[in-house]
Formats: sequence, structure tokens, C-alpha cells
Amino acid sequence: MSTDLVINVNPKSRFSESIKTIRTNLAFSAIKKEMKVILNTSAQVGDGKSFISANLAVAYAQEGKKVLVIDCDLRRGRQHEIFEVMNITSGGYSNLILNYKEDIDLKKYIIQTSNKNIYLLPTGPIPPNPVELLGSENNEKLLEILRNIYDVIILDCPPVIGLSDTLIMTRYSDANIVVVSSKKTKIESLDRAKKAFEQANAKITGVVINNASVKDNSYYSYYSNDYYGDNNKKRK
Repeated sequence: MSTDLVINVNPKSRFSESIKTIRTNLAFSAIKKEMKVILNTSAQVGDGKSFISANLAVAYAQEGKKVLVIDCDLRRGRQHEIFEVMNITSGGYSNLILNYKEDIDLKKYIIQTSNKNIYLLPTGPIPPNPVELLGSENNEKLLEILRNIYDVIILDCPPVIGLSDTLIMTRYSDANIVVVSSKKTKIESLDRAKKAFEQANAKITGVVINNASVKDNSYYSYYSNDYYGDNNKKRK
């Protein structure tokens, strides 16, 4: 069992309870809209967005939801490592987008993990043109199909600063979460991430603070859907 999946290894931990709180808060924010596709990103590398994405997927799966994790970080994705599956060069997200057609066999690309109810679409081979691939009509059609197959889709996207990949994927998401690392992520980086979302006409639904100190009676991970004020609570 992967040690990254803390919610499996230590289900009664404060971290596990915090992940379930994120799930609950997302449900509350979805009262008037569909909350099926959840995009996770970070301001910078190393904040733990893949770690949070994987554990959030398990939290939904524990509710009996059929969950798909898509590793949208086509440059350096690691979801296949977390879920301990092979990222085969003949499959994965990049190849599926490239080869997509209505009668394509999704089972050749999507892997059922050892975690009940969780399926993974790993990155596949690193493409020379991630932005063009993610912004393609094939990707749009693919995600429309996947919406009808899975109860929840987690998009694990690259850090938002300096790359357009994540902003392209906000076209398809119902919620956008930014993961930051306590005492590591600078407020300037968070502001830059916010401006990047605004330039893409997208909004940040919430912020997860990773590695928060439990000595201060705070959660290891914390979710806030009003971090940026009342005018930024809703997305789409």
C-alpha cells in the first residue's frame, strides 16, 4: 500500500479527517451546480498537489463514488507512482487525446487501481506540445465522454505559474483548488496564481494548506472557499 495514500494508511488521522472536510465543503459549494470535475493545482512545484489529489480521490471512493484521476501534468506527472501502476508509453492521457475517437477502447488507456472505485489515467509519454494537446478538440470531446462515465473526476494539473496547461483545463472543471505549502509558499506566488486564473476568466474555488503544523491545533490540510473574498466563491 502506497505511503502517499495517508487516508488509507491512517484513516483516523487528522490529515484524513481534513481531506474528508475538503470533500464535504466541495459538496456544500455544489448545491446549485454540478460538482463532478475537480481541478487541483499549486502555485509552484513541491507544494503537494499530486499528494492532495490522490488522497481526495480516495475520500470520494470511500463514499462509493466511481472516481477517475487524470494526471494532467504531462511534463512530470507522478500519479502512477502514488497508485503504484505502470505508466506505459503506449497508453496514458497524451496518447488517448491524440488517438481519440468515439469508438475508442478506453480500457487500453485507463487503469483500474488496487483501490476500490478508483481508476487512473496516467500521463502516458511526454508530448512535445502539452498545451496544444490539452487545448485540442479531441481533449474536449474526451472529457465530455468521461463526465458521463465517472461520478467524480480529479484533474491533477501542473503548477499554474509559468505554464498555460492548467488554465486550459479550467475550461472543463467545476471547481478549482490551489494547494499551497505552509511556511514555504510565498504570498506573492499565491497572488500570481490568482491573477493567472483571473486572466483565464476562471476562479479559485478554494485553497488547501499542506503541511500545516498540528502543534498549533490547525489541520494538516485546510480548505477555504472564501479565501479570496465573496466575489470569488463561485466558479462557472
